[in-house]
Amino acid sequence: MSPQPTRMLREIREIPEAVERLLSEGTDAVQSAAASARALDPRFFISVARGSSDHAATYLKYACELMLRRPMASVGPSVTSVYGVEIDARDAVALSVSQSGQSPDIVRLTKALGDSGALTVAISNNADSPLARAADATLPIHAGPELSVAATKTFVTSLVAGLWFLAEIKGDRDLGAAIQALPEMLRKAVDCDWTQAADAIHGRSLFTIGRGPSWAISNEAALKFKETCLIHAESYSSAEVLHGPVSIVEEGFPVIAFAARDRAEDSLAEAADALAAMGANVFAVTDKASRATTLPHVRTGHWLCDPITAIVSFYAMVETIALRRGIDPDRPRHLKKVTETL
Repeated sequence: MSPQPTRMLREIREIPEAVERLLSEGTDAVQSAAASARALDPRFFISVARGSSDHAATYLKYACELMLRRPMASVGPSVTSVYGVEIDARDAVALSVSQSGQSPDIVRLTKALGDSGALTVAISNNADSPLARAADATLPIHAGPELSVAATKTFVTSLVAGLWFLAEIKGDRDLGAAIQALPEMLRKAVDCDWTQAADAIHGRSLFTIGRGPSWAISNEAALKFKETCLIHAESYSSAEVLHGPVSIVEEGFPVIAFAARDRAEDSLAEAADALAAMGANVFAVTDKASRATTLPHVRTGHWLCDPITAIVSFYAMVETIALRRGIDPDRPRHLKKVTETL
């Protein structure tokens, strides 16, 4: 009799349906918030988030700057909650990302940004949370209950909701079509076999790398290695890893390199090959590398969507590694599902 799948794996397998539900039920909220943002014509964007949600915000930062040509800055919640400083956010859109919408410091900064003139938009799995009530608009991510401590489907649906919002602001039909096609792409991504990479990860340290939007995905992957596998993983931009960090690379050192079909793919592949030439065991989400091992991956209808399928394939692998190490990925030590920071 085969063992029951972990809650984490069940939720990973639910990601395509969760995204399909978001796309079916989220249109009014996304279009309304995007109309408000267009009317404001913001000079800049602000993000407010922690943990996996902050990695989602980093991805949206790149998407915003590359598509809308408006900068997005991450503001630490402690600026307001600890130091008592109110940021001048006139003519800004503030995106607050939190699956629970409960952390007091996220809520307080969101309210303060709204009071100082920003249009505040919450991305949350709880449309009746304190964060949702504090924001001018809410984009519910429609992920359904997520019971495993490690966020997976709420991370992905946060990416999709935020990207959809930005695509609507710009009126980008090509990106909008690629977003609508994501559920089928994600079903394929769940089934990508990353066993080769899983077999190579047996120590206590590794690198993940990426560039641009894929660097945000690299950040999320490194966090999941820490959370679910107790592996000390560090994420670096492929533009930075060959400076100081490369000194700890030795024979067989594991590296996961994330790439999309974008202008950074060639340089990412070059960095992956350079690490492989130094003896690292490099696995890359691109077929442009010659020394690194290419991982099975799903390319979408738009380069900004490619990182989303990559993290879903990664999630399926990292759950396997946790189990191999005798760790329950549903109950990482020292962690709980909702962390409320003051």
